[in-house]
Amino acid sequence: MKPQPIQFATPTDEREELARAEIYGLLAQLFVAPPDAAFHAQLRVAPTEAPTPGGFLEPAWSEVVAAARRVPPDAVAAEYDALFLGVGRAEIFLYASFHLAGALNDRPLVELRADLRTLGLERADGVSETEDHIASLCEVMRFLIAGDDPEICNLEQQRRFFRIHLQTWAEALCAAIEAHPRADFYRAVAGFLRAFVEVETQGFDLID
Repeated sequence: MKPQPIQFATPTDEREELARAEIYGLLAQLFVAPPDAAFHAQLRVAPTEAPTPGGFLEPAWSEVVAAARRVPPDAVAAEYDALFLGVGRAEIFLYASFHLAGALNDRPLVELRADLRTLGLERADGVSETEDHIASLCEVMRFLIAGDDPEICNLEQQRRFFRIHLQTWAEALCAAIEAHPRADFYRAVAGFLRAFVEVETQGFDLID
């Protein structure tokens, strides 16, 4: 099934943009840490209708909700630790540099930091993850969509940032998660990320 591209919102229709920002925020929450009991409970009862008309994201989102209903919070936390933290070395790295350059803290991170400075963004005090963590990149996209500075938070900045810093490696991350034998809840999350990236890619292609 070919993804149905998101039709980017006009100034008179902001619901589509709000939905996109919320999805990026949700993905950031899911990847920065395993959902706590309250968040997990929300996922279990979440509606599974498509976030936007067209329905392409509905099957992938339904899988996330089904996984939350199937896998209890403590098992999700153990899965997150096994996949993304590990003892000594993570099984799967959530950092762009690793997937793009084969090593952490490599050139992709340097280039990302330069772009973030241009946008007036920097890592918050107390945050241990580097800026190329998938959760951080999703938060930047959420900001570029929902922020109130039109010189920074605009469609062209979204497209450029997405294509350079997310589109280039998200599929590789999703494939690594989906192939891991310990992945269950996060296999569903990876499927949702993959579907959303495909929709975003198609949407940005339409405005070239």
